[in-house]
Amino acid sequence: MTVGIVTFDYATWAGQYPEFDQTVTSGQAQADFNQACLYLDNTPASFVLDASVGGRRETILYQITSHLAQLLQGSQGQPASPLVGQITGATQGSVTLGVAEMKPESAAWWAQTKYGLLAWQALAPYRTALYVAAPQIHPAAQSLAGLGWSGW
Repeated sequence: MTVGIVTFDYATWAGQYPEFDQTVTSGQAQADFNQACLYLDNTPASFVLDASVGGRRETILYQITSHLAQLLQGSQGQPASPLVGQITGATQGSVTLGVAEMKPESAAWWAQTKYGLLAWQALAPYRTALYVAAPQIHPAAQSLAGLGWSGW
């Protein structure tokens, strides 16, 4: 076990998400977890700091793992749908179906499963940014430039 990294434990994950025990093997779940780490950094430099067992990062990574498992393998004995995306149109005569393309940076991609939506909500505080303006030099500091002090 490496400090600052969540290690995938199939038994723990399957205990939290028992709906996958019939459709997702430990190998598939490990592969889904590895892919989840592409969406949420699982290194000591991750912006989600709590990597403890049962901690925030583990919880979110397991939610993402479940989201991917649902999309890729299905759950509760139901196979995964071959359609990925939001249905935008359908006709019945001569069968037409329109599906919108979704990208992982959109909320719609995460909202395809309840697990993805949980992860999207849990990651909300990390999707914000704080604008910090460049420092301004006070006019009084400019008068000190002749004394060897140049402000910034």
